[in-house]
Amino acid sequence: MSAIRMMFFTAASVIGLGIYLSGWSQVHWLLYLPAIGFLISGVTGFCPPIFLYKKLGFK
Repeated sequence: MSAIRMMFFTAASVIGLGIYLSGWSQVHWLLYLPAIGFLISGVTGFCPPIFLYKKLGFK
């Protein structure tokens, strides 16, 4: 497992823990998006924002 994928897992875990500790119904739905995105990126190794930034010319 690469370091970037481990970082995605860690970020998803921290956000998920914060959602859990504050209560599932108390959290705005937008906070679920980064957690789900990080989890998918950690599992698949594909990160859509990185793909988009590379297409725009960033390194």
